[in-house]
Amino acid sequence: MMEKFIDGYCALIGYLIAAMLAVMVVLVFGNVLMRYAFNSGFTVSEELSRWLFVWLTFLGAVVALRKNGHLGTDMLVGRLGPTGKRICMGISLLLMLYCLWLIFKGSYDQTVVNWDSTSAVMEVSMGYFYASGMALSILGGLIILSDLWRLVAGKIDDDHLILMQESEEAPHANTGSDNGASSHQKH
Repeated sequence: MMEKFIDGYCALIGYLIAAMLAVMVVLVFGNVLMRYAFNSGFTVSEELSRWLFVWLTFLGAVVALRKNGHLGTDMLVGRLGPTGKRICMGISLLLMLYCLWLIFKGSYDQTVVNWDSTSAVMEVSMGYFYASGMALSILGGLIILSDLWRLVAGKIDDDHLILMQESEEAPHANTGSDNGASSHQKH
């Protein structure tokens, strides 16, 4: 049930990221066109593009987390046996939860501090800008907790005990699938 929920919101995030990219392209290209052709421009273009880029980055990190798409090295962990890999995976999941907590706390504090401040052009609360870190923390935390639960419950097979990929050229090398879905299969 939780796996389907996570897959669902990751799919939704993918569509949201595509929409953000489309808006950014239209804003930036439109602004360039307006400046060169008509010597004017959209005042909101730069600021909104910057905000969308920050949100896109944090939301993209959630999707990459789900697909084990973050780069890393398995020089040590790859040489361990299944028990060693399970221990390292558990430690790394706990450390990631702690890092997400730190991001959440810092983003929350910045959101509260900046809630009454408005952006220069859009005149929107700056709290929305900093809330992107809270979104990463909550959505990523659900993924980490799900993976931790599956690890503790013994629902992860030995072939899926590494949480990253070694190289950008070999996407999903650790998962053995094109879409990363097998890394979340229940075995």
